[in-house]
Amino acid sequence: RVDEVLEQVGLAPVARRRAGTFSLGMSQRLGIAGALLGDPGVLLFDEPVNGLDPDGVRWIRELMRELAGQGRTVFVSSHLMSEMQLTADHLVVIGRGRLITDAPLAEVLADSAWTAVVVRSPHPEDLVTALAAEGAGVERAGPTELVVTGLEMERVGELAHRAGVVVHELRTRDASLEQAYRELTENAVQYTARKGEQS
Repeated sequence: RVDEVLEQVGLAPVARRRAGTFSLGMSQRLGIAGALLGDPGVLLFDEPVNGLDPDGVRWIRELMRELAGQGRTVFVSSHLMSEMQLTADHLVVIGRGRLITDAPLAEVLADSAWTAVVVRSPHPEDLVTALAAEGAGVERAGPTELVVTGLEMERVGELAHRAGVVVHELRTRDASLEQAYRELTENAVQYTARKGEQS
Protein backbone atom coordinates (compact mmCIF):
# COMPACT_ATOMS: atom_id res chain seq x y z
CA ARG A 1 0.00 0.00 0.00
CA VAL A 2 3.01 2.34 0.02
CA ASP A 3 2.41 3.75 -3.45
CA GLU A 4 -1.33 3.97 -2.76
CA VAL A 5 -0.99 6.00 0.44
CA LEU A 6 1.73 8.25 -0.99
CA GLU A 7 -0.66 9.03 -3.84
CA GLN A 8 -3.46 9.61 -1.35
CA VAL A 9 -1.47 12.19 0.62
CA GLY A 10 -0.01 13.88 -2.47
CA LEU A 11 3.59 12.74 -2.01
CA ALA A 12 3.84 10.36 -5.00
CA PRO A 13 5.91 12.88 -7.07
CA VAL A 14 8.55 13.04 -4.30
CA ALA A 15 8.49 9.37 -3.31
CA ARG A 16 12.23 8.98 -3.99
CA ARG A 17 13.32 12.04 -2.02
CA ARG A 18 14.91 11.70 1.39
CA ALA A 19 12.38 12.46 4.13
CA GLY A 20 14.97 14.66 5.88
CA THR A 21 14.66 17.19 3.05
CA PHE A 22 10.87 17.53 3.46
CA SER A 23 9.24 20.75 4.62
CA LEU A 24 7.10 20.71 7.79
CA GLY A 25 3.94 20.37 5.71
CA MET A 26 5.40 17.50 3.65
CA SER A 27 6.50 15.79 6.86
CA GLN A 28 2.92 16.09 8.16
CA ARG A 29 1.68 14.41 4.98
CA LEU A 30 4.28 11.67 5.35
CA GLY A 31 3.18 11.03 8.93
CA ILE A 32 -0.42 10.74 7.76
CA ALA A 33 0.67 8.31 5.03
CA GLY A 34 2.36 6.19 7.71
CA ALA A 35 -0.82 6.19 9.79
CA LEU A 36 -2.89 5.09 6.79
CA LEU A 37 -0.49 2.34 5.74
CA GLY A 38 -2.07 -0.33 7.96
CA ASP A 39 -5.59 0.62 6.78
CA PRO A 40 -6.77 1.22 10.39
CA GLY A 41 -10.37 1.46 11.52
CA VAL A 42 -9.50 4.09 14.13
CA LEU A 43 -7.24 7.10 13.50
CA LEU A 44 -5.97 9.72 15.92
CA PHE A 45 -4.67 12.97 14.44
CA ASP A 46 -2.80 15.36 16.76
CA GLU A 47 -2.75 18.94 15.37
CA PRO A 48 -2.89 17.61 11.78
CA VAL A 49 -2.92 21.03 10.05
CA ASN A 50 0.34 22.14 11.69
CA GLY A 51 2.71 23.33 8.96
CA LEU A 52 0.19 23.02 6.14
CA ASP A 53 -0.60 25.83 3.71
CA PRO A 54 -4.27 26.75 3.03
CA ASP A 55 -4.57 24.12 0.28
CA GLY A 56 -3.09 21.54 2.62
CA VAL A 57 -5.49 22.51 5.39
CA ARG A 58 -8.45 22.06 3.03
CA TRP A 59 -6.99 18.73 1.87
CA ILE A 60 -6.60 17.30 5.40
CA ARG A 61 -10.13 18.46 6.28
CA GLU A 62 -11.53 16.64 3.24
CA LEU A 63 -9.36 13.57 3.92
CA MET A 64 -10.60 13.27 7.51
CA ARG A 65 -14.22 13.58 6.37
CA GLU A 66 -13.60 10.99 3.64
CA LEU A 67 -12.06 8.57 6.16
CA ALA A 68 -14.99 9.06 8.54
CA GLY A 69 -17.37 8.54 5.63
CA GLN A 70 -15.76 5.13 5.05
CA GLY A 71 -16.93 4.11 8.52
CA ARG A 72 -13.66 4.74 10.34
CA THR A 73 -13.48 6.51 13.68
CA VAL A 74 -11.40 9.67 13.33
CA PHE A 75 -10.24 11.46 16.47
CA VAL A 76 -8.70 14.92 16.02
CA SER A 77 -6.89 16.71 18.82
CA SER A 78 -6.53 20.40 18.05
CA HIS A 79 -6.49 23.88 19.57
CA LEU A 80 -7.63 25.49 16.31
CA MET A 81 -11.30 26.03 17.11
CA SER A 82 -12.21 27.61 13.77
CA GLU A 83 -10.81 24.61 11.92
CA MET A 84 -12.56 22.13 14.20
CA GLN A 85 -15.85 23.95 13.62
CA LEU A 86 -15.46 23.19 9.91
CA THR A 87 -14.31 19.60 10.45
CA ALA A 88 -15.80 17.93 13.51
CA ASP A 89 -19.23 16.34 13.94
CA HIS A 90 -18.85 15.56 17.64
CA LEU A 91 -16.95 17.40 20.35
CA VAL A 92 -15.19 16.05 23.42
CA VAL A 93 -13.68 18.68 25.72
CA ILE A 94 -11.38 17.74 28.59
CA GLY A 95 -10.14 20.27 31.13
CA ARG A 96 -7.76 19.54 34.00
CA GLY A 97 -8.17 15.82 33.40
CA ARG A 98 -11.97 15.99 33.66
CA LEU A 99 -14.59 15.44 30.95
CA ILE A 100 -16.38 18.75 30.40
CA THR A 101 -18.57 17.86 27.44
CA ASP A 102 -19.21 15.01 25.04
CA ALA A 103 -21.88 16.10 22.55
CA PRO A 104 -22.60 16.75 18.88
CA LEU A 105 -20.98 19.96 17.66
CA ALA A 106 -24.33 21.45 16.60
CA GLU A 107 -25.70 20.91 20.12
CA VAL A 108 -22.69 22.57 21.75
CA LEU A 109 -23.07 25.62 19.50
CA ALA A 110 -26.85 25.82 20.00
CA ASP A 111 -26.44 25.69 23.80
CA SER A 112 -23.95 28.56 23.83
CA ALA A 113 -25.07 31.78 25.50
CA TRP A 114 -23.63 33.59 22.49
CA THR A 115 -26.33 32.14 20.20
CA ALA A 116 -29.10 34.72 19.88
CA VAL A 117 -31.52 36.51 17.57
CA VAL A 118 -30.69 40.02 16.41
CA VAL A 119 -33.58 42.37 15.64
CA ARG A 120 -33.15 45.81 14.08
CA SER A 121 -36.18 48.09 14.13
CA PRO A 122 -36.82 51.86 14.13
CA HIS A 123 -38.98 51.28 17.25
CA PRO A 124 -37.35 48.44 19.19
CA GLU A 125 -38.85 49.53 22.51
CA ASP A 126 -42.31 48.53 21.19
CA LEU A 127 -41.07 44.95 20.88
CA VAL A 128 -39.34 44.64 24.25
CA THR A 129 -42.58 44.14 26.22
CA ALA A 130 -43.83 41.40 23.88
CA LEU A 131 -40.49 39.60 24.02
CA ALA A 132 -40.26 39.84 27.82
CA ALA A 133 -43.81 38.46 28.15
CA GLU A 134 -42.61 35.35 26.30
CA GLY A 135 -39.74 34.93 28.77
CA ALA A 136 -37.04 36.04 26.36
CA GLY A 137 -33.84 37.72 27.44
CA VAL A 138 -33.50 41.11 25.73
CA GLU A 139 -30.45 43.38 25.52
CA ARG A 140 -30.14 46.71 23.75
CA ALA A 141 -27.21 46.53 21.34
CA GLY A 142 -27.70 50.00 19.90
CA PRO A 143 -30.39 52.59 19.35
CA THR A 144 -32.28 50.40 16.87
CA GLU A 145 -30.97 46.92 17.72
CA LEU A 146 -32.01 44.22 20.18
CA VAL A 147 -30.27 40.94 21.00
CA VAL A 148 -32.80 38.29 22.01
CA THR A 149 -32.06 35.00 23.77
CA GLY A 150 -34.43 32.18 24.64
CA LEU A 151 -36.61 32.38 21.52
CA GLU A 152 -36.29 31.08 17.97
CA MET A 153 -35.97 33.64 15.18
CA GLU A 154 -39.36 32.65 13.75
CA ARG A 155 -41.09 33.31 17.08
CA VAL A 156 -39.43 36.71 17.38
CA GLY A 157 -40.72 37.56 13.90
CA GLU A 158 -44.25 36.46 14.83
CA LEU A 159 -44.20 38.59 17.98
CA ALA A 160 -42.97 41.63 16.02
CA HIS A 161 -45.78 41.15 13.51
CA ARG A 162 -48.40 40.75 16.25
CA ALA A 163 -47.12 43.92 17.98
CA GLY A 164 -47.18 45.83 14.67
CA VAL A 165 -43.46 46.58 14.90
CA VAL A 166 -41.60 47.32 11.67
CA VAL A 167 -38.50 45.12 11.41
CA HIS A 168 -35.57 46.09 9.19
CA GLU A 169 -33.42 43.09 10.09
CA LEU A 170 -34.04 39.74 11.73
CA ARG A 171 -31.25 37.18 11.89
CA THR A 172 -29.69 34.56 14.09
CA ARG A 173 -26.32 35.22 15.65
CA ASP A 174 -24.60 31.86 15.80
CA ALA A 175 -21.91 31.11 18.34
CA SER A 176 -18.47 30.21 17.08
CA LEU A 177 -16.84 27.10 18.48
CA GLU A 178 -14.22 29.32 20.11
CA GLN A 179 -16.93 31.22 22.02
CA ALA A 180 -18.69 28.00 23.04
CA TYR A 181 -15.37 26.45 24.07
CA ARG A 182 -14.48 29.44 26.25
CA GLU A 183 -17.84 29.21 28.00
CA LEU A 184 -17.41 25.49 28.61
CA THR A 185 -13.88 25.79 29.97
CA GLU A 186 -14.02 29.06 31.90
CA ASN A 187 -13.70 27.16 35.21
CA ALA A 188 -11.18 24.64 33.90
CA VAL A 189 -8.43 26.91 32.56
CA GLN A 190 -5.11 25.88 34.05
CA TYR A 191 -3.00 28.88 33.04
CA THR A 192 -4.52 32.35 32.86
CA ALA A 193 -2.93 35.73 32.34
CA ARG A 194 -3.96 38.94 34.04
CA LYS A 195 -5.63 41.50 31.81
CA GLY A 196 -3.13 43.13 29.53
CA GLU A 197 -0.80 40.11 29.58
CA GLN A 198 -0.30 37.61 26.80
CA SER A 199 -0.64 33.91 27.61
